[in-house]
Amino acid sequence: MSAETLRVWDRRREVDAGQRPGVTTDAAAGIRRLQKENAELRKSNEILKAASVFFAKELVRP
Repeated sequence: MSAETLRVWDRRREVDAGQRPGVTTDAAAGIRRLQKENAELRKSNEILKAASVFFAKELVRP
């Protein structure tokens, strides 16, 4: 374990304790979770758009 590792851990502890400004570990995890969920929803939305176009074309055919 290096001295730099200990400094990083100490800074993280201070941020999590509210003694130093920054994004807490919990907040960062929440942001990552929401970003992942947002990406999944965007992908699902694109699939639904493509499906609606496909079915709309089927309805127009005689």
